[in-house]
Amino acid sequence: MVIEEIEKKRIAVPLKKPFKTALRTLETAEAIVVTVRCDNGLTGFGEAPPTVVITGESMESIESAIHYVFRPALTGMNVLNFESVFNTLHRATVGNTSAKAAVDMAVYDLLAKKMDVPLYQYLGGYRKEIETDYTVSVNSSEEMGEDAVQFVNDGFTVLKVKVGKNNIEKDVERICEIRRRVGSEIKIRLDANQGWNAKEAVRSIRKMEDMNLNIELIEQPVRASDLEGLKTVTDNTGTPIMADESVFSPADALEVINRRCADLINIKLMKTGGIYKAELINRLAEMAGMECMTGSMIETRLGISAAAHFAASKKNITRFDFDSPLMLKEDIIKGGMTYEKNKIILQNEPGLGITGAGVCEEMFE
Repeated sequence: MVIEEIEKKRIAVPLKKPFKTALRTLETAEAIVVTVRCDNGLTGFGEAPPTVVITGESMESIESAIHYVFRPALTGMNVLNFESVFNTLHRATVGNTSAKAAVDMAVYDLLAKKMDVPLYQYLGGYRKEIETDYTVSVNSSEEMGEDAVQFVNDGFTVLKVKVGKNNIEKDVERICEIRRRVGSEIKIRLDANQGWNAKEAVRSIRKMEDMNLNIELIEQPVRASDLEGLKTVTDNTGTPIMADESVFSPADALEVINRRCADLINIKLMKTGGIYKAELINRLAEMAGMECMTGSMIETRLGISAAAHFAASKKNITRFDFDSPLMLKEDIIKGGMTYEKNKIILQNEPGLGITGAGVCEEMFE
């Protein structure tokens, strides 16, 4: 099962509505689709979106890493010797985690296809069905309230609310408006995307607790590098705090765990460089009694299928943030997991189950 070719192609799909966080505003989902072809006729698929403000990667840098670094390094290697393949992938260059993730998920797709099982079963098979939240972008309080009601009416019972833009007092107003409109039964998670500092975060989270806004968790309230600030927020509030941008690697996770800087960890394949390292982070967290969420960037059904298969396979991953394909004006990917309102159902076909992509069909022949 020798790798004969690694190919790449750009895709771009407009969003139904601009996606706004404390870090960026996005109107079009762009990505590099990767195919890894083997001598036995099997092909694996992967995806890498550019997220310059988080991973530091652009479309150009992803393409360059895949074509000029990973392609020559991995061509000729036997996929069945996957420990060697993944070590070669991660040692080939520093960083470039999204580019690595695209190749990583394609290799896992191949491995599961070789075993003739869906990827979630190859990785552990803990469950076949998971529930995703839906993200409310940062806008005016009124618009966020309207969006939240729409998502609840669409069948979602967990909302991930983006905050951290402008000032924290405004964020509290936004959350109050959403809670007023959706009622007390809907779960609300907050994601500040590094937009607060430790002191204002502690003050405002305590205020939200006193107001009984019933926030399930708060994700990355402070800068990624400010682990001391993250620990301060965790130690001085009752609401669970989740590390996201602070954790890219198993070493980052170990630091957060050892210092108890957070209560939970958000694992994203685009940060970890794929499933291989994501599994290590989840194991570390599980050993420490720390649950994980698996999230994503703005990805198509291809990338989300890989993340969903990984997340569904692990008992310790208890929360899921996989709504981005629902934000796209057009679902260009064929096959893979399917949505039933807020439920994600993993397919029975081998691997990721991906069979095509409307704008680059020739890659899937």
